[in-house]
Formats: sequence, structure tokens, C-alpha cells
Amino acid sequence: MLEMIKISKEFPGVRALNNVDFRVRKGTIHALMGENGAGKSTLMKILIGLYKADSGEIKFNGELVKFQSIQDALNAGISMIHQELSPVPYMTVAENIFLGREPRHKNSFWVNDREMERKTVELLKQLEISIDPREKMLNLSTAYMQMVEIAKAISYDSKLIIMDEPTSAITEKEVEHLFRIIKWLKSKGVAIIYISHKMDEIFKIADEITVLRDGELVDTVLSSQTSREKLIEMMVGRELKHLFPKEEAQIGDVILEIKNFSRGKKFKNVNIKVRKGEILGVAGLMGAGRTEVMESLFGIVPPDTGEVYINGKKVNIRSPQDAVKHKIGFLTEDRKFSGLYLPLSVKDNMSIVNINNYIKTGLINHKALEDDCNKLVEMLNIKTPGLDQIVNNLSGGNQQKVLIARWLLINADILILDEPTRGIDVGAKAEIHRLMSNLAKQGKAIIMISSELPEILGMSDRIVVMHEGRLTGELSRAEASQENIMKYATGMVS
Repeated sequence: MLEMIKISKEFPGVRALNNVDFRVRKGTIHALMGENGAGKSTLMKILIGLYKADSGEIKFNGELVKFQSIQDALNAGISMIHQELSPVPYMTVAENIFLGREPRHKNSFWVNDREMERKTVELLKQLEISIDPREKMLNLSTAYMQMVEIAKAISYDSKLIIMDEPTSAITEKEVEHLFRIIKWLKSKGVAIIYISHKMDEIFKIADEITVLRDGELVDTVLSSQTSREKLIEMMVGRELKHLFPKEEAQIGDVILEIKNFSRGKKFKNVNIKVRKGEILGVAGLMGAGRTEVMESLFGIVPPDTGEVYINGKKVNIRSPQDAVKHKIGFLTEDRKFSGLYLPLSVKDNMSIVNINNYIKTGLINHKALEDDCNKLVEMLNIKTPGLDQIVNNLSGGNQQKVLIARWLLINADILILDEPTRGIDVGAKAEIHRLMSNLAKQGKAIIMISSELPEILGMSDRIVVMHEGRLTGELSRAEASQENIMKYATGMVS
């Protein structure tokens, strides 16, 4: 169905793709894998007309194509679910799905809202997605936004659908739901290009796997004829033995305590303690209230009731500025929507919270700032041509590291990491996990929200579990297992 032949692409200071060949057969699920920065997203953006290749050609259904825009690709039968969600927040679910192709009243310019909602209900019902078509996107969680994006891509009735990290913001239950949808599409002859860093998913669903590394093709293999270990070695160019490099840290006194946190219907009477040197895992299914509790702790949306104590002293946190003053950092789950300033440089994104500390007599001490930023670039192994590189030009994994660097620059004592390895390759995951261990050994307290149970189990000293806005369980590292966590997460034990 698809042939991409000798595709090359360069950006300022970066060779993103070098003579890459990529072929996809009709009615198959073809995984595209590689570390962040390997060129996967760039290759797909060239396919859909978002970027123009420097050289190479594309054939779709046997015909040479040159898409000048995303609309050209959609018209030809190719749609894409992007890793970074881009909803129109103040429009409804139905308006987002049919944006730019709204049904009209007969012989009229006016949008037929009733018909649009009817089509949306029909589509969501077919896909077994339970969302009100009249709900505004800003009121949805990231996971539900992801499901809307999936529905939107399918609504184009495409012959080829590109799914870039489609499960990065959804729970295991929703993943199984997505896989049923994918297998249904496959049965209709639709081809799926599936980009993911999650090995278990790849071996569960993919027919073929293509691996890119540093912008070059490594190989294309049948999933039935390779192994997890071989795939990792192809991706990173070396054996990677320790995916969860958790090291023992000396756990000290309680540094943070939240008491009786409640906010509307989001969460109720949540009590959590975190100690110095501890990695506290926060587990739960989609909608459990994990992120909402941490947003309230950080002052983004203050709780209706509740108290915060730091080192035993009651503090008042009503805004993120208050949280930063108390040395709390918050890595949000959606780096582009609520974390990064995409048009700004790496240096600006790192320093934006802490810039006042580099101002003397009204002037910025650029040398001190650049020295500190360069140390973090080296420590976190951020792949960038320099501090002045626009952060939007970096790969997803490197963007995530820039955000972590932001909070290290303020020397935060308490780090809230919401899905810290979402959309990041196995090599970068191990680096971030190693960093978390090192920070804990320095006495930092880390709160890690994750939807990946292996990550929760592999990195946490202690785990708290939430279900429908309530804290239902607490497990030590020794007590924790996938089964125990799921019992609390589903409300079977409370």
C-alpha cells in the first residue's frame, strides 16, 4: 500500500532522516520504532504533507504522490493521530471531530449541529467510546482527549491510519479497547502504522516492525521472528539490561504531608505523606483523581478543603508561584499543552521559572545562567545543537528532559512527576529512572504518577492507589504486585 523510498530530511544543525526506506502492506499493523530523535515522527510528518522531504519519493497504492498539505493526505486516504494532542479546547467533542467538514443545512451556509451530533453519537457508539458529544474538550481528561483523536482519525474512513503513541495517556482497559478497534480496522483492509515505545503492545498487536536509529533504517522484521531483547538492541545500538535502575536511598523524615484534601467531585479526604529520599508511586485508573490531587497541591486549582505541611510546618499554597517558593516542582503529564513554551529556546524553557535568581542590578547574568543550563544538558544527556535551539525542534524525549531540567534549576526539594516517561523510548526511560534514583539519593522527595504498572512497581519505595477520587490503598515495595494494585484501583478493596 505504501512505499517511502530514500527519504532524507535535514533541520538546522540536525540530520533527521538519511535515505530511509519504509514499506507498509495493506491490512497489516506495522510498528515503527526507535529512540526519541530517531526520526519516526519526522518520517510520518513527511508522509502526511506536514514536512517536505529534501529527497526521496512516496508511492501510495502504486501511484507516485507529493502531498503539499495534510488535507492532500486526508483526501488520498491517510490520517494521523499525533502524539501531542491539539484539541480546540472551547469547542465540543462533535465540533472537534468534524472541524473543517461540518455538515450543513441543505442549500445553506449554516452548520447542522443536530446532524453533526448525530454522526458523532453514531461514531462513538460504533467505537464503544462513552463521551457526550456536546462536552467541551477542555473539560475532558488527557485520556478522553486521546480517545476523541482516535475517533476523529477513524471518521475520515482512511485506508491508512498513523497512530503516534496512541496509548501514552490511556489505561490498560482503554488500551484493550483500542486494540479491538485496530483489529476491526485491520479486518476491513485498513493498514495501521503504529508508533510506540511499549514493547508489550508491539508484540501483542504488530505484524511487522521497522526500527530507525539516528535517522537511518536499521531493519524491518516480522514481530513473530524477533524478541524484546533483540528489538531493544536494534533501537539503542547496545544491550539494555536495566530498564528500572532503582537504587536504595536513605529515606528520612516526612518532608510533605497533605491532610484531608477535597475538591468537588474530583477527590475527597485524600491524605498523603512523603519522606525525604523516597519515591512515592501514585497508581490508579483513568479518572481516579491522581493528577487532580497533585494539581491542587501545586496550586493550579486549589482544593476546597485541606492542609499542606512542609517539614512539619503548615504552608499556604494557592498558586504555582507559592509552590515554587516552597521548592515544589511539577512535571505535567502533557508537556506541550501545559508544560513547554514551544516557540522559545531550550535555555528559556529551562530558566523561565527561576530567571529572577540570575538578575543582578536589573541585568541577567547570562554566563552564570548558561553555565548552569549547560551542566543540566550534559547531566540529562539532552540532544540539542545548543541552548538557543527552539524547543519545538527537539524530539519528545528531549523536550521532557528540558522540563525536568527546569525544576532541577530551582533545586526543588519535592518533585511531582506526572507520567514522567510518557512517549519516551526505552533508552531515555532508563536515563530518567536513573536520574530519579540519583535525586532520591540526594534526599529529594519524588511523587511519581504513572499509568504503567511495571514503572510503578520498578521505581517506587511505596505506592498509594486511588479509585474514583479516594485513596483506597497503600502498599510497601515488598507488598506491591500488579494484582494488589489493581484490586485497590478497581475498588475491590478499600
